Amino acid sequence: MEKIRYFDHAATTYVKDQVLKEMIPYFSLNYGNPSSIYTIGRQNKRAIERAREQVASAIGASSKEIYFTGCGSESDNLAIKGVAYANRDKGNHIITTKIEHHAVIDTCKTLESEGFKVTYLNVDKNGKVNLGELESSITNSTILISIMTANNEIGTIEPIKQIGEIAKKHNVYFHTDAVQGIRKYKNRCKKR
Repeated sequence: MEKIRYFDHAATTYVKDQVLKEMIPYFSLNYGNPSSIYTIGRQNKRAIERAREQVASAIGASSKEIYFTGCGSESDNLAIKGVAYANRDKGNHIITTKIEHHAVIDTCKTLESEGFKVTYLNVDKNGKVNLGELESSITNSTILISIMTANNEIGTIEPIKQIGEIAKKHNVYFHTDAVQGIRKYKNRCKKR
């Protein structure tokens, strides 16, 4: 089969033969519920836990920090709403940028309709957030900063380490949609 030229492999792509080969048994033979107590289910649970450990190792995290979802949009939604709802008693302010993926923007708009306040930061001509503007936007009611690692439209890589340091300094949760950026950092991840 001839592969067509396709330039958005970070968003979605074909399943590599190696991955398909690994997954076929779970599509056709070992399709048991991993939360069940029967043999196929327990085997699938072990397979999921192995996958969790592999992902954690690849990004220098603990396997307890890895949650699997159906897609990046679902992950953004879960993370942002989870932090917002869990910390509503501490504040209702979220900071993001105007160039986030629609999964982040749409989630923030939904939260606004529920009484949360959202600051949408501008970016410069290269798509970079201004760290001074970010920090000056933090208030006593700020509970979350959500800024993507790498922009899916223009490819800008944000200063994630510095944003994380600002969030930590102000005791604010920090979320980053790293779907587009994981390949940029592939060889930089270190085991903790």
